[in-house]
Amino acid sequence: MWYSIPMVIEVTSAAAMKDLGARIGALVRGGETLMLVGDIGAGKTTFTKGLATAMGVGEDVQSPTFTISRVYDTATGLVLAHYDFYRLNDPGIMRAELSEAAHDPSTVTVIEWGEVVADSISSNTLSVIITLTSETARRVELVATGEATRIIEEMQ
Repeated sequence: MWYSIPMVIEVTSAAAMKDLGARIGALVRGGETLMLVGDIGAGKTTFTKGLATAMGVGEDVQSPTFTISRVYDTATGLVLAHYDFYRLNDPGIMRAELSEAAHDPSTVTVIEWGEVVADSISSNTLSVIITLTSETARRVELVATGEATRIIEEMQ
C-alpha cells in the first residue's frame, strides 16, 4: 500500500467547502472510500453535497445521521453510498453492507465518523480531515492511500 503526501487546503466558507467536494467529485472513478473526519458542524455533509453534485446525483443529499446510510444513483452510472456512524458504537450488521460498498468498483463510499469501521474499508481511501479554524473557516487535510493517491496528484 502506498500513501500520498498530505495536501492542506484552507476553506473560508460553506460554499468553498462544497466547491472542494465538487473538485474531488469530478475526479472519483468508483471504488474509492472517502473517510470524513471532523467535529460536528465541521462541514462533512456540505463537502458531500458538493461531491454528489459533481458526480451527477440528481437529488438533495442529506446527512444520514439518523438513518445511518443513504445511497444515491448518479447520472454517470456510479453509486454514492453515504454513511454516518456518529450514533453507533458497534456497527454490527452495517459492517457487511459497508464492506460490500467499499469494495465495489462502481461505488464511491463516503463515511462520516468511521473510526469504528476502519477495518472494513478498502485500502483505496482518501481521508478528508476537517479542522475548524474559525466560525466559517476550515483547514482541510487530504491524505490518501492506494489508488486514491491519484486524486491528490490530480488536484495539484
